Amino acid sequence: MVIKTVYLPAVATNCYVVGDEESKACAIIDPGTSDPHILETVQEQGWQVAYILLTHAHYDHTRGIPMLRGQLPGVPVYVHPADAKMPKPFFFIEEMGELTFYEDGDHVNMGGVVFEVLHTPGHTAGSVVLRAGDTLFTGDTLFKGSMGRTDLVGGSAADMKASLRRLGKLEGDLTVLPGHMDPTTLDHERQYNYYLKEALKEG
Repeated sequence: MVIKTVYLPAVATNCYVVGDEESKACAIIDPGTSDPHILETVQEQGWQVAYILLTHAHYDHTRGIPMLRGQLPGVPVYVHPADAKMPKPFFFIEEMGELTFYEDGDHVNMGGVVFEVLHTPGHTAGSVVLRAGDTLFTGDTLFKGSMGRTDLVGGSAADMKASLRRLGKLEGDLTVLPGHMDPTTLDHERQYNYYLKEALKEG
């Protein structure tokens, strides 16, 4: 598995392009704008896009989808169904085309790379973390030293605490690649992240 981070300065979002070296297939995670660097990264690696995967449906993680659909016809866009009803201005569903839904426990197979879906509501009702091997793509659930806000449509502080507890109880020192800011590790967050530590105290 090869992971390329494409930082999208217009929305300060991390978009990830995850490639399988054997099959040359890749997935684009959270294309928040129509930044040309996303597809340039795919082309530089000689990959073919198999999936567009969303950690949640906020505009700063989805606004690149119309552009990508124009250049990648037939590539499925995955999102949790709880986020498909999100209203404007957070999500522009009429621009997204057909959506494919995944839920907790589902797996998206891409050659030798398998994405496991962990439903982690809190930031939005349909937020997910995507696990691929020892890497967690945490969207806006878990950040380095922080967590996603819970005061927007579909947010829930109680759900966020439960989701953080679930992540904190995963075994091993997993790599954490969040939707914003810097990468981190699960051990680092278990030791220094106030919100994660508070969530773990309750369970």
